[in-house]
Amino acid sequence: MSHPEIPRVDAREKVRGATQYTADHALPGLAHATLAVATIGRGRILSLDTDAARRVPGVRLVLTHLDTAGLQSAGFLLGGGYGFQSLQPLLGAAIAYRGQPIALVVADTLEAAREAAALVRATYAQDAISVTLDAPGAEILAQADSPLPKPAFADRVVGDADGALSTAATRVDATFQGPPQHQNPMELLATVAEWSRGELTIRESTQNAEALRHGLARVFGLAPDRIRVLSPTAGGGFGQRNSLQAHTALVALAARELGRPVKLVVPRAQIFNNASFRPASRHTVRLGADASGRMVAAVHEIDHQTSRHDLFPLSYADLTARLYGIANFRGRERLVRNDIQTPGFARAPFEHIAACAFEVAVDELAYALGRDPVAFRIANDALTDPLTGRPFSSRHVVACLERGAERFGWERRTQAPGSMRLADGTLVGWGVALGAYKAATAPAIAMLRVTDAGEIFVSVGGHEMGQGIRTAIASTVAVDLGVPAEAVNILVGNTGSVPQHLTAGSWGAATALPAVHKAALNMLRELGRLAGNGPANRTFLQILRDAGRSHVDVEARHHAPGQPDAIFDRVAQGLPAAAGPAYPDFVSMSFCAQFVEVRIEPRTRRIRVPRVVSVVDCGRVISPRTARSQVLGGVVWGIGAALREVSEVDPRYGGFVNADLAEYVIPVNADIGTIEAEFIDAPDPLINSMGVKGLGEVVMVGVAPAIVNAIHHATGRRLRHLPVRVEDAL
Repeated sequence: MSHPEIPRVDAREKVRGATQYTADHALPGLAHATLAVATIGRGRILSLDTDAARRVPGVRLVLTHLDTAGLQSAGFLLGGGYGFQSLQPLLGAAIAYRGQPIALVVADTLEAAREAAALVRATYAQDAISVTLDAPGAEILAQADSPLPKPAFADRVVGDADGALSTAATRVDATFQGPPQHQNPMELLATVAEWSRGELTIRESTQNAEALRHGLARVFGLAPDRIRVLSPTAGGGFGQRNSLQAHTALVALAARELGRPVKLVVPRAQIFNNASFRPASRHTVRLGADASGRMVAAVHEIDHQTSRHDLFPLSYADLTARLYGIANFRGRERLVRNDIQTPGFARAPFEHIAACAFEVAVDELAYALGRDPVAFRIANDALTDPLTGRPFSSRHVVACLERGAERFGWERRTQAPGSMRLADGTLVGWGVALGAYKAATAPAIAMLRVTDAGEIFVSVGGHEMGQGIRTAIASTVAVDLGVPAEAVNILVGNTGSVPQHLTAGSWGAATALPAVHKAALNMLRELGRLAGNGPANRTFLQILRDAGRSHVDVEARHHAPGQPDAIFDRVAQGLPAAAGPAYPDFVSMSFCAQFVEVRIEPRTRRIRVPRVVSVVDCGRVISPRTARSQVLGGVVWGIGAALREVSEVDPRYGGFVNADLAEYVIPVNADIGTIEAEFIDAPDPLINSMGVKGLGEVVMVGVAPAIVNAIHHATGRRLRHLPVRVEDAL
């Protein structure tokens, strides 16, 4: 059973405007910074003219690559470093991509800083650029031959997929294009840096406070204990805030040079061109089935973008190999080097577009066989993990599909494309798709204090990005200790308490909650020891007071199955230490079945999504209210990814040209119909003591293919790209 539903513990502060985000901090003597950025796509700075910028009244500092001697790169997060990319702007004259910072201007006011940044002039030696997968100059690198860690990012091969395909009774061959897309959290990237007696305090909304701390320590040659990062709340993350940003060290340098705190709020246009994003990708999917309708072979070949200075590894086939019980699978993955900033993780980073390509092909195969798309998926479910042969810790795919079909009313669907219409001629399509996402876990340390004033304090590794981790923690402590949730005070995102492991990959709850649960049990044991043989039914307060104690502290540690205790040394260094989906004895994943209705207007051909039913297997549901919110958010983003969102590149000059929320089109309220969420709510018996698997990203995974499949059902057209536009339905 799920935990009782409690209100979000931070809701009152948010709706009252009391929650403080990074840009809200106004420290005494605060100066304001603005970036000047490169206007070429690749080349080298020949000269910089900052005289006009320095003459603007109120300007206190202009930093360029001539002012950064002694600093070094923090390194790439996936290369043993801490940054979203290895390239640290202003450490040299080379320009790797359009939008790369070339100067930081600091002034007494934001207006003066902006005016001065616009006056920075540069001359360049330009090189030819390549910013798309097939552009001249794009460099293709086979991932299997790259220096990336193995076998984590090696190609996925089981059985003889090509041989089985050649003899399959029915085959499908499709190539699908995935566009570049950007996360657009409501809160902009921002940093406030302050030095005091040689120690640095950084206020920045992040998913990875330790990467900021240790990355800045590397940049400045400082001991990490001289840096503190405070990130109590972020206004959305979605992967964009999972590491040290390119600007953070520059703000810290400016604060040190000026001897006063400095704030930088990065405009959205600069975020588009100087932060991580979902890279463009191309997927070729070949499927084969035997005469009985069993899928016997699958090939999934992928190319995706990376920068020239980093290798952002692929893991699309890790998902598609596990969606079904296909005995013969081959996943070939290649990197394509372009003149761009290093791409990164966006919500369901690989899984969203991989499932879209694969599930559209699965739907096409079902139609080729004359099978109902839901029944076909159920018939091809996996009993064990196809890649490793290990059992799944839990897998309720069939239940998700069956419950979703019943709730959606799937039995009323007619199979023939174009066969369902409204009286006014509106085309109606019903589509289904399966989604999955790894159930990962990272190490966490939780500290719990109970005081004789009735207060409860919890410190644990984790970051609150709006997903509701505070509420889940409060619910866990409330149930375990039998106290009101509002009595629980929670400290997360603070490097001055306990190590703060990266919160991403949907492992936040599965990481923090078991450690908190263990700490609560330790607290009950310690209070029981203090109570001794004293009177029964005393409250915690009475036990403490009778024992002459003002408070009791306990600590608990938790890591993934199979991880050694030494893994906490890696956490202490600020390095990622997550495990999964493959564990020593099992494989653990979350699953979701998405059922979607689309309606296509008869004259304008505008595509609407009036109804979505999502049924999710995410293990035990600890916080029903925030879990449902995660489903709603994932579905909305899936609708945007399918029908709206694309980051348009300029192949001539580089950079993204629709770098604002006016032209990067996202869904609005009028685009969203009814979203129904249902949870299997079956605790996973193996993944952790609470049976919790991830939820935040799995919901998005199947939405886009369900929409594309519904559009086929409405129109008879098989579409091979995202986003789907009006002209695709003409």
